[in-house]
Amino acid sequence: MNAPLRRVGVVILVLFALLFANLNYRQAYKADDYRNNEHNGRLQVTEYQRSRGKIINAQGEAIAQSVATNDSLKYLRVYPFKEPYAQIVGYKPVNLAATDIERLQNLFLAGEDESQIGDRITAMFTGKQPAGGNVQLTLSKAAQETAWKELNRNRKGSDQGAAVLLDPSTGALLASVSMPSYDPNLLSTHDTNAATAAYAKLEKDPKKPLQNRALGEVYPPGSTFKVIDSAAAETYLGLTGSSVIKGGDNYKLPQSSQVFKNSTGEVCPDQITMKEALTISCNTAFMQLVVEQIGLDRLQTMAKAWGFESRPQFTDDDDNLMGCAVSTTGKITGPDGKVDPPALAQSAIGQRNVAMSPLQGALMAATVANGGKQMQPYVIDSLTAADLNRVGGKTQPKVAREPINAQVASDMQDMMFSVVQSGTGKNAQIDGYEVGGKTGTAENGEAAQEHGWFIGFTMKNGRPLAAVAVFLNQAGRGGSAEAARIGGLIMKAYIDEKGSK
Repeated sequence: MNAPLRRVGVVILVLFALLFANLNYRQAYKADDYRNNEHNGRLQVTEYQRSRGKIINAQGEAIAQSVATNDSLKYLRVYPFKEPYAQIVGYKPVNLAATDIERLQNLFLAGEDESQIGDRITAMFTGKQPAGGNVQLTLSKAAQETAWKELNRNRKGSDQGAAVLLDPSTGALLASVSMPSYDPNLLSTHDTNAATAAYAKLEKDPKKPLQNRALGEVYPPGSTFKVIDSAAAETYLGLTGSSVIKGGDNYKLPQSSQVFKNSTGEVCPDQITMKEALTISCNTAFMQLVVEQIGLDRLQTMAKAWGFESRPQFTDDDDNLMGCAVSTTGKITGPDGKVDPPALAQSAIGQRNVAMSPLQGALMAATVANGGKQMQPYVIDSLTAADLNRVGGKTQPKVAREPINAQVASDMQDMMFSVVQSGTGKNAQIDGYEVGGKTGTAENGEAAQEHGWFIGFTMKNGRPLAAVAVFLNQAGRGGSAEAARIGGLIMKAYIDEKGSK
């Protein structure tokens, strides 16, 4: 055989080898990906032959379930409560990918998870399709519905907002509401033309009802960021709530002509304790504290210790299918890379480029209430197979980080109690319980109304019960007081439901 023919033969053998390797790769390694792809039409028909499992709240009510139909897809996915749970539960459409919990637990709900292989083997012999598994959530019915009702009936006329409620000691998500929301039944219908039209309408809505403002959006946090300032002052400078710091009606930056003033109506004495500064939310005190004593590096280090600059991760959601956003302190340096004092002063009070999600705000409040330990958030309580046997047990709480020690946390609890007892957060008070918190009013451009914030927690006999964050978009003057009122009602609804004594 001459050389050219040998070369051709070698090339053909190499091509056959590559073809064989590719065939085995797709059959052995990619088969599950192809089989479970949401665009696989055969998968859709097969999947709808069995009843998809229920998604259940903490009180055992189905907030997503499948009902029998008479069409070719034998089961229809329905959402009995419609808007209040939509942003956290998501939806399961016929022709598109599932979202949120429906996507996170898609295989288990569909009965296709590895843990359900026994059910599928049994079906091969009996011919009866087993139902998918049920997903038990940590969501409180009372807290979720109160958050939805109060956000939508807020007294400031804000038409966009969010609320998050956590169990500080475990990280369990007790409520997560985003306003406005949508009716997921419009997207799960078997009429794919109608579902496509409904989705297109939601996408074009200027209020963006498909956006999850509770978990997936960030906003300037305003004075709620003073919790981070206070933690840095106690940790790095050894200050406490009783330590006296500089205040005043205005603050002139060193070696600068720029002067910052307090909010309208805010009276801040020249000398003030840190506790009182937080209670009345004195801007000049925290600006001076950060610019002149804490500094940029320590402020950003403390913010990172609380979870800024990293994405909050729900347990068993490594791919962030829940769509959590990253909170950040933003750029605080000038073009030369050096500290920009005006930017640092504004960042100290949660303005400039500082941005925070409501979930991050709730995690901050929960950390203070839980003695400095920030728990990893989770929303899946347990998984139950079609035969009602629990699969894998209940989710176990995990410590995500510990930004402050117990002593600092205790002092910050006292400071935040003062905010609610006699300061800007009075509207969050709950009879018979200790409530701590921090309000925030965040500027939102020259022409826009200010955002209103409240982050807080409630305790009884030293035991943390709940932590909340409420955000009201462009609520204007008094928006933070209204956010505090709503936050208090959400926590009270959960306490009453649980029967905490």
